[in-house]
Amino acid sequence: MGVPKRKSSKQRGRQRRAANEKLEAPVLVSCPQCRALIRPHHLCPECGYYKAREVVAAK
Repeated sequence: MGVPKRKSSKQRGRQRRAANEKLEAPVLVSCPQCRALIRPHHLCPECGYYKAREVVAAK
């Protein structure tokens, strides 16, 4: 098994970790009924539709 020749610095470990800890924008799709932006597989808050049928009455 390989053994490190030198102690790895705190900076090197933190740089490696920082590449995977970034924030990402939420994924949005358009509602097929009203074209509002919604999260996929969620009820549309604008029109109350989910999968081509009204689940909640619109406001």
